Amino acid sequence: MRLSQMLFVTLREDPAEAEIPSHKLLLRAGYIRRIASGIYAYMPLLWRVLTKISNIV
Repeated sequence: MRLSQMLFVTLREDPAEAEIPSHKLLLRAGYIRRIASGIYAYMPLLWRVLTKISNIV
């Protein structure tokens, strides 16, 4: 799958609400997106990663 066909947006700056380094990286890389306070949605790229991990396990 080409990178241009993926449905994600990366961020250049750290989001203000993110405090933990791993949370900052997930938001910046486009793996998750904040929907509401404390509610996050998995983006298609993270679903693909989770599917591959579950197939291995």
